[in-house]
Amino acid sequence: MGDMIYLVKRNSLVFLRERSAVFFSLLSMLITLGLMVVFLGRMNSENLVNILAQYGGERDRALDEKNAAYLIQLWTLAGILLVNAVTVTLTTMGVMVEDETRHKSQAFYVTPVSRLKLALGYVLASWLVGTGMCLLTLAAGEGYFALQGHQLLGADRLLALLAMIALNTFVFSSLAYLLALFVHSSSAWSGLLTVIGTLVGFAGGVYLPMASLSEGVQSVLKCLPVLHGAAMMRRVCTKEAVAETFAGLPEEAQEIFQEAMGITFSVGERQISVKESVFFLLLYACIAIGIAGALNKSRKLKT
Repeated sequence: MGDMIYLVKRNSLVFLRERSAVFFSLLSMLITLGLMVVFLGRMNSENLVNILAQYGGERDRALDEKNAAYLIQLWTLAGILLVNAVTVTLTTMGVMVEDETRHKSQAFYVTPVSRLKLALGYVLASWLVGTGMCLLTLAAGEGYFALQGHQLLGADRLLALLAMIALNTFVFSSLAYLLALFVHSSSAWSGLLTVIGTLVGFAGGVYLPMASLSEGVQSVLKCLPVLHGAAMMRRVCTKEAVAETFAGLPEEAQEIFQEAMGITFSVGERQISVKESVFFLLLYACIAIGIAGALNKSRKLKT
């Protein structure tokens, strides 16, 4: 256990001491936030207000605008948390690639520490740093909502969101470790991070709502863990805000909006539940860990 604690602490500190790495690990979040605040957030809010007005009846437009803005901000926060869960864990896993590039891994291999502990040291460090960054993002989001005079998430919502953050960062840490086994240079890893950081916003329906994508693209995204992770956090963040925004309207209006924004999604005629998404994410993690274990074992046999 002492060896494991040392490895996790060492890998975490190596990443955190590199200030530029910490900054760039949050760059995707900053880009997403900027896009949402300057362009997409206002556009989505206005579209939502127009949708509410189309249902007719007497409505308070000022209240609709306030509720719609808050709902879209919560939706955005959930998307940013998902982006962080992917990009921060990947960036932290760069410590492993750097160790291999500088031949530090060979020094670890000649020690009595097993390869399983070495692997867990990288995965757990990535999980801890990713979770910590996501929690900082959540705290910043809640602080912004408080300054705007919006209602904060309840304790039950925060606890559920914390569990989902921990799950997502663990899943993507496992996937990052598997991916890092195939990369043997820091420059290649940096290039890969750039590509993934760009694509993750689209894969999670963060930059563009699900309704803006073709059915073929949606079918592909439903097979990826990114959409499942984003959808479950959106449900937690927006549940009360959706109810307030669509108060007085048919339940069908809520369902259409949630499907369009990727808060919920269906496979065939059946809506995917949060439990099913959790199982799907855990399945991805188990597959990644299994493949990584097999690769490590074969590498050991070759040495």
